[in-house]
Amino acid sequence: MNPETHPLLQSLNAQQREAVTASEGPLLILAGPGSGKTRVLTHRIAWLLSERQLPAWQIMAVTFTNKAAREMRERLTRMLGRDAALEMTLGTFHATCARILRRESERAGLARDYVIFDTDDQLAVMKAVVSELGLDDKRYRPGSLLNAVSRAKNELVLPADYPRRTYYDELVARAYARYQERLRQSSGLDFDDLLLETVRLFRADAETLEKYRRRFRAVLVDEFQDTNIAQYTLLRLLTQEHRHLYAVADEDQSIYSWRGADYRNIQRLREDFPELRQILLEENYRSTQIILDGAMAVISRNLDRTPKRLFTRKAGGLPVTLHESYDEREEAQFVAREVRALRRGGVAYGGMAVMYRTNAQSRALEESFVNEGIPYRLVGGTRFYSRKEIKDLLAYLRLAQNPDDDVSFQRVVNVPPRGIGQRTLETIGAQAREGQTSLYRAMVALLAQGTLDGRTRRALEPLATLIQSWHAARETLSVGQLMDRLLSESGYGAYVQSQVDEVERKRGESRWENILALRAVAEESAGVTLSDFLTEVALVADVDQLDESVDAVTLLTLHSAKGLEYPVVFVTGLEEGLLPHSQSLDSPQELAEERRLLYVGMTRAQERLYLTYAFRRGWYGNNQPAAPSRFLDDLPDEVLGRARRGKTVRPTGSWGASAWSREATPAPPPRPAVAPRFRAGQRVRHARYGEGVVTESAVEGDDEVVTVRFKDSGIGFKKFVAGMAPLEPLSEH
Repeated sequence: MNPETHPLLQSLNAQQREAVTASEGPLLILAGPGSGKTRVLTHRIAWLLSERQLPAWQIMAVTFTNKAAREMRERLTRMLGRDAALEMTLGTFHATCARILRRESERAGLARDYVIFDTDDQLAVMKAVVSELGLDDKRYRPGSLLNAVSRAKNELVLPADYPRRTYYDELVARAYARYQERLRQSSGLDFDDLLLETVRLFRADAETLEKYRRRFRAVLVDEFQDTNIAQYTLLRLLTQEHRHLYAVADEDQSIYSWRGADYRNIQRLREDFPELRQILLEENYRSTQIILDGAMAVISRNLDRTPKRLFTRKAGGLPVTLHESYDEREEAQFVAREVRALRRGGVAYGGMAVMYRTNAQSRALEESFVNEGIPYRLVGGTRFYSRKEIKDLLAYLRLAQNPDDDVSFQRVVNVPPRGIGQRTLETIGAQAREGQTSLYRAMVALLAQGTLDGRTRRALEPLATLIQSWHAARETLSVGQLMDRLLSESGYGAYVQSQVDEVERKRGESRWENILALRAVAEESAGVTLSDFLTEVALVADVDQLDESVDAVTLLTLHSAKGLEYPVVFVTGLEEGLLPHSQSLDSPQELAEERRLLYVGMTRAQERLYLTYAFRRGWYGNNQPAAPSRFLDDLPDEVLGRARRGKTVRPTGSWGASAWSREATPAPPPRPAVAPRFRAGQRVRHARYGEGVVTESAVEGDDEVVTVRFKDSGIGFKKFVAGMAPLEPLSEH
């Protein structure tokens, strides 16, 4: 076989060909940004089908976004035809697990028509749990409790096994248990349950696990560095016998530890599959060499990574622009002026993106763009599927799917107004608690008892009848037909269109247009069951909704930038305390992730990259001085368009100008060797975590890294950079 003439291989470079044609067995493809990993994944699948004669239905490919899954399926359709692309299991982890659980619901102990609770639904349930447990929701915030529960599920920890080391742990365990009870009472699962319940099913049911091991003879996973413990366990269970696991990863782009992702899964993969073969993809097809050189200079300072030398045929390129502004307003004005200039130079608005560390930074940018008349789209704003009218209509659909869905029942029981008062709702709630049943069934039971007064009965009976009829109709009507019936019979369609006073007229028309847009989505899903439609809608993410045909500048956080690319990228707010974020400064692991976050942002740029920071920035009403990010010190002068000539150069900037200036200053004298201040066994105090004992101390570079075990067992072990952490030795006496 000549790889240069084989139709599947002739468009690939040498590293990509090696990755596509490698023999079956555990493979780790370490792919740098822009190195064509989607191309490699799709060609690998095509290779397995054509050269290894593997049936399409025996292939499972998982991604982290619906956008990535959609792009992969479109490519495979063009390469292999529609039938082969549809036969394989291709989608996100959550979508794949949702399909497995739907198919195996009886074995998993779940209702076949379970509903998936989105983020808003989950928070509503946890708020009810906090109230039920008699907790102060200001002190024990439902969102914080929900985050703790999510972390536990990602680590496959069940309520009964949740560690009770502190009083707060005890509260989390109780809230977790009650939260799960409420979900099950509503026949609901949250996003984390989709993974947790699939792993539980495979661990408890050897026959089902063996069935899916035989079904999925090849398992391919994209963005492997972003997997959590539950996802890694799922992959290991499916592949530990046939060993055909194909993982594409990049440790340098692991930026989601806050939601459970653990880049150490790459090391676990090496340990669990000692025969693992590793292949590097280093040729970049996205960025200019100058942009890559700058990004590599930033990321190379991180430890615990596989060194890669990214290169591209797009040699040279324009220098990276570094700009200092006086404050965030001038920063936003600079960005807007540059966007205007670039647009006049022929760059489409849709070819530009402005990225930042926190959502709060978008405010000044939005104001400046509005003043300049620049069209923009905000990723992370109010999502289409989070708009009130869409949530209301989806709640009606979910009740048709599963009348026991308490969250949906509470949302629409009196929308539009039906004369159902708070006292009636409390009566229904009391009946549900007493009978340990859902609100819908409690309402039906109260109507059957005949104890309600005439007015209340007249309000409740039509709703109970409608829900029952919709539930029956879901089996025979398409999603679009059912939606039409719901809008008509519930009165919700007329209710939305009736908002015609001067203030609400425009909003009412907009809301109705949103409903029509959802109706169009349902029409496009012809042949899809209501259950599958609701599952697909529940798993849509912000980035999945980006309409790339719209000519508007994209504003988004760096965490939302993965998988995207633009000719021009602005990364704003490069200041100490912002990027890197203040909460990361006393943790080497978190500081390393902040560095990876900047690396991801920089490598989204194809032709032009701007890095900006402000001399002062307003936080919580205060305009405080800000220091430039330490990450800027790592940028070579050559990347910024100047030769070093043996001198240390600091950007000084010309406030309000569209270009930055800088001056050379003599290099500072070399720092003396660091003498360790701490030793193992030493008692210390941290300003936030209290007293602890040093378990390890080591000099790394020009500072000391200290590991401390804290007295409060709920905190555990933490690492600090001694020069930055508020850590003080305590007297030994």
